[in-house]
Amino acid sequence: MSFLLGIDIGTSGTKTVLFDEMGNTIASSVGEYPLYQPNIGWAEQDPEDWWKATCNTIKEVIYKSGVDASEIKGVGLSGQMHGAVLLDKDYNVLRKSIIWCDQRSSAECNEITSLIGKERLIEITANPALTGFTASKILWVKNNEPDVYSKVAKILLPKDYIRFKLTGEFATEVSDASGMQLMDIPGRKWSDEVLDKLGIEKSMLGKLYESQEVTGKVNKEASSLTGLKEGTIVVGGAGDQAAGAIGNGIVKPGVVSSTIGTSGVVFAFSENVSIDPKGRVHTFCHAVPNTWHIMGVTQGAGLSLKWFRDNFCIEEIRTAELMKVDPYMLMDKEAEKVAAGCSGLIYLPYLMGERTPHLDPNAKGVFFGLSAKHEKPDMIRAVMEGVVYSLKDCLEIIKEMGVNVSEVRASGGGGKSPLWRQMQADIFGTEITTINSSEGPALGVAILAGVGAGIYSSVMEACDKVISVKTKQQADMALNSKYNKYYEIYKHLYTSLKTDFADVSSIL
Repeated sequence: MSFLLGIDIGTSGTKTVLFDEMGNTIASSVGEYPLYQPNIGWAEQDPEDWWKATCNTIKEVIYKSGVDASEIKGVGLSGQMHGAVLLDKDYNVLRKSIIWCDQRSSAECNEITSLIGKERLIEITANPALTGFTASKILWVKNNEPDVYSKVAKILLPKDYIRFKLTGEFATEVSDASGMQLMDIPGRKWSDEVLDKLGIEKSMLGKLYESQEVTGKVNKEASSLTGLKEGTIVVGGAGDQAAGAIGNGIVKPGVVSSTIGTSGVVFAFSENVSIDPKGRVHTFCHAVPNTWHIMGVTQGAGLSLKWFRDNFCIEEIRTAELMKVDPYMLMDKEAEKVAAGCSGLIYLPYLMGERTPHLDPNAKGVFFGLSAKHEKPDMIRAVMEGVVYSLKDCLEIIKEMGVNVSEVRASGGGGKSPLWRQMQADIFGTEITTINSSEGPALGVAILAGVGAGIYSSVMEACDKVISVKTKQQADMALNSKYNKYYEIYKHLYTSLKTDFADVSSIL
């Protein structure tokens, strides 16, 4: 029997999962680590925390499974996108990684747009300059920490730092690299024009691969730290969203995923390059060779519910500990008692600014319509509904671009909640399904590793073999009609508050 290892370097922790050839989970392990926020809107993590979590979870998975390391035929890496890991000439980390949800680089986005031109930038990178992307983070360090930037020899994405630690190779792959804003997206290669105009040396970047290609092999030092067999192949892998899409079977037209993790993502497969000229959604290279994907992102999806849990649900947390259940399950039970629409209470999930469709780092979270009638369960449900309204923003733009949507597959931590899935069905007006595995990104990159190892002939063949629909939830169209009225108000609220958001940010 052959086994495959998927490693997902996420924002809250690293999850390592061992699968058999049929995609069955054999063992899994999670290692958590902190998020540092030295200023409002800033977000950083220590790459060494990722590496320690990776080593520990690999060792634990191998131990728990009882599988001999020689039977693990390939490793796939998934990771949070857009983070900037800066190494010096001796390959030491120069500073904490500025990660995807950091909003400090708005001035650098203006600089990028000025240097390249707004339309030309979208033509090359398929996206406008965004604070979330890596290029603006690199320029922020260049502009604000010149002593650090002068020492930079290599620039890596989070998962590609783990690749370097495992294999000694400086490499990346097209799906994750697409979010650096340094690639020619239609050509699936680094853009010399963008790099030249931004003053970034191509030698600082890793070699670019397709996601299923072998990028290196586990070296002796990594073998001793992780328990993996020296020489085990490591494939390109994918950014977390493309990896999750592979793990959800989003490898053909018509099937779309709606993922509620820390951020929220609506992800659609595309056989051709399709770019929104307004830059409201992202077009990236998919982890399937010679295909692309369209992705709408809301920054504060699961983050919003976690924020509410941590600050206002101490009783639920303590009760859950006694009951040995997840606090979110108790919060779901409270939210279920509230009628759809929360009696006019609407939540804007902009705790970390917003990407789709507003591209506004100044946007802030809002409870609108709060009255003395409302109680905590109303607020819990309003948070959940607000997140789905933001995902509907993404879905509507994707439909506007001519993408057929015949099925929406729910995934991520929020996808485990039947209530949150039903909200999506009712608000989208579309059937919501789940599949037989909830491992998402880890399964996706394990599949890519299986293709690289020759276990599967292609990504599509692998998905057909290991992925099947498990649950279906139909939309209540009466509730859909009600939700549509609230959704129209939700959309207008951002427009009404946009100037106020900017004014508040100017005071902070």
